Amino acid sequence: MTERIDTERPRSSPHRPTVAMLAGIAVLWFAVDQLLKQLVASTMTEHQRIEVIGEALQWVYVRNPGAAFSIASGQTWIMTLVASAVVVAVAILARRIRSRLWAVVFGMVLGGALGNLFDRLFREPGFFQGEVVDYIYTPWMMPAIYNFADIGVVVGMIAFVLLTLFDVQLDGTRLRRGRKDAEEEASA
Repeated sequence: MTERIDTERPRSSPHRPTVAMLAGIAVLWFAVDQLLKQLVASTMTEHQRIEVIGEALQWVYVRNPGAAFSIASGQTWIMTLVASAVVVAVAILARRIRSRLWAVVFGMVLGGALGNLFDRLFREPGFFQGEVVDYIYTPWMMPAIYNFADIGVVVGMIAFVLLTLFDVQLDGTRLRRGRKDAEEEASA
């Protein structure tokens, strides 16, 4: 037997302002991302390295035509289509979201996707082929150079997976499976 458990305090209105929260987080994430990219692009030369916190956190300005770890370099149009699909998917799901947790998750993903999509559409070398400005380098954590938008997408997707694994629904309720359901699932 499966039962729903409310993971958030109920509100009097069935239509909470979660869409506004999602949009606000997305706009803020996008704005910070673009501000940082503009700051880096206007004050640094390509491949310049600045130690922010010793070697642990550095700014290294690169223009990335591909995806993370320079995967799909030269296939910028594919990454543009993927980012566009993410934006459309989040926009479609937004109306179903009633949970503040999900609003934060999708706001981060949307803001990050929009930040990198903007670069691909409007930065050099041209429309739909623009290179993403990357600048954050943390060699102790990963060898890639990334940006604030990437953080939104990655952290948002990790949270997406965790919320899904814990059966947290878009409305904030959580499915709790009874012992019989778990036994049937395990024996299948």
